Amino acid sequence: MSPVFPMLTVLSMFYYMCLRRRARTATRGEMNSRRAIESNTRALPINVEIVQYAKEVLDFSSHYGSENSMSYTMWNLAGIPNVYPSSGDFTQTAVFRTYGTWWDRCPSARLPFKRTPSTFCSQDYVELAFEEPVYPTAVHILETYHPGAVVRILACSANPYSQNPPAEVRWEILWSEAPTKVNGPQARQFTPCIKQINFPTNLIRLEVNSSLLDYYTELDAVVLHGVKERPVLSLKTSMIDMNDIDEDEDEEKFACGMDTLNKQFSIVTLREWPTNGYFDKLPYELIQLILSHLTVPDLCRLAQTCKLLYQHCCDPLQYIHLSLQPYWARINDTSLEYLQSRCTLIQWLNLSWTGNRGAISVSGFSRFLKVCGSELVRLELSCGHFLNETCLEVITEMCPNLQELNLSSCDKIPPQAFNHIAKVGSLKRLILYRTKVEQTALLSILNFCSELQHLSLGSCVMIEDYDLIASMMGAKCKKLRSLDLWRCKNITESGIAELASGCQLLEELDLGWCPTLQSSTGCFTNLARKLPNLQKLFLTANRSVCDTDIEELAANCTHLRQLDILGTRMVSPASLRKLLESCKDLSLLDVSFCSQIDNRVVLELNANFPNVFIKKSFTQ
Repeated sequence: MSPVFPMLTVLSMFYYMCLRRRARTATRGEMNSRRAIESNTRALPINVEIVQYAKEVLDFSSHYGSENSMSYTMWNLAGIPNVYPSSGDFTQTAVFRTYGTWWDRCPSARLPFKRTPSTFCSQDYVELAFEEPVYPTAVHILETYHPGAVVRILACSANPYSQNPPAEVRWEILWSEAPTKVNGPQARQFTPCIKQINFPTNLIRLEVNSSLLDYYTELDAVVLHGVKERPVLSLKTSMIDMNDIDEDEDEEKFACGMDTLNKQFSIVTLREWPTNGYFDKLPYELIQLILSHLTVPDLCRLAQTCKLLYQHCCDPLQYIHLSLQPYWARINDTSLEYLQSRCTLIQWLNLSWTGNRGAISVSGFSRFLKVCGSELVRLELSCGHFLNETCLEVITEMCPNLQELNLSSCDKIPPQAFNHIAKVGSLKRLILYRTKVEQTALLSILNFCSELQHLSLGSCVMIEDYDLIASMMGAKCKKLRSLDLWRCKNITESGIAELASGCQLLEELDLGWCPTLQSSTGCFTNLARKLPNLQKLFLTANRSVCDTDIEELAANCTHLRQLDILGTRMVSPASLRKLLESCKDLSLLDVSFCSQIDNRVVLELNANFPNVFIKKSFTQ
């Protein structure tokens, strides 16, 4: 046979691979440029595009608003736009709890986990359900104030309205990008170019990172475009891009880094190599140091190369600090089972966002902690909706050295379950933001956990008497350094007085949206005089804050770094100047909606105090 024919065969296979790759990775623009899908010979029937707004908000990690209202809550993302195309600060939008880097620069800031992949930068999320499952062709996000926070959009294979849950829940990334700085706070419609997926969806998840923003991002609505039938791409192509050729047919299966995690954990058959190269000559400790820079999926892959590296990659010393949050979509009972032998010395564990929709069971979580909980010092379980009373009981029994526990937005835990936390007397940090903790359980926790230094009770709506809680803190928690009472509805000057007298080490205090506190009672001046170490004080939306309070802060709290007095009508430019002159470390001053502080005053203060970020919000 002529040698030409094998060459033609290779070329034809090469051409076929190019076409197949193009079909798999075509952009949304290529898909939507025609309503009818074309072939080489004929046009197929039109696949009608469905346009729908979110029907329901299913889950979210945080929001600025209250649990008992609609203002600034994630629930505003359901339905048609309320504000768009207007720009500005509107209560009818969805707003997350934080923005910028301010929360990373206060006494309550937590140390980051090492080995977090650079591609994972999400800080918050919201999950939205739509009426009809479709193959997505576009996602429009209507941002009305300080846009640019969305960093990832995902689609889920599970239908939240189906009576028959699927055996396997898949999440696919439609679009992702690193945080970017957007010039200006004006409204926009954000329509990133999404990738095609091979299943219909009516569950979309947005993940955000607000670290580059100058203020809270505000979202108004999300629009999902899609078709009922899976699109078929045209075989016509005008150009072949060499970058479209894969060396490995299954490359896309590894796109998220954890698709084969469970298989990698269980690999026991290793390739037989005559030597381990130069690694045999390196000290054990040096190899361990080198491997400490790898992510968890990379460790699992490296373990398959040779017996020496398998030994190093499975060494429990590599798993002293372990964050599984970046891989939340693929962590399940099997993952935890395979990790058990590697995590016997684990001290920091982050399971935030993991385990939902049945991925982690109570028994799977309990088995893991019974093997790996004895050395745990820090446990992050934010938005862990699989948690119940049994889980909290196991935590308190199996983790005797626990010092930090994060249950933020674990709103499925029943109220009585929190009583178990009182058994962990070594706790130094406890985050109960948006949980159903009740007064009796909290009083027991405060009574037995006297080592507490950081406590978050933001948006805990089941507590009936915050004055009683504050009195117990003042009596028992003398080491308290940070306290979050965001949107606590019933604390009064009496509770503040008890708190200030007993917890004089406080450096951070959030009393934002606490409507029962009135400056006329002297509660804020009392705080300023009793708490000279204050670095962060949020008095957000307290209309009664006045010049006297600001002047007392200037005189007594000279270490102040962050102050939020949004919404007050009683503070003048003169008192702010005194504060800025006295508090040399001040870096954040929020005077949004302060009626006496107009834009001219803000410009003047910015010119005289350039190291302070002075925020003045607006509404159009």
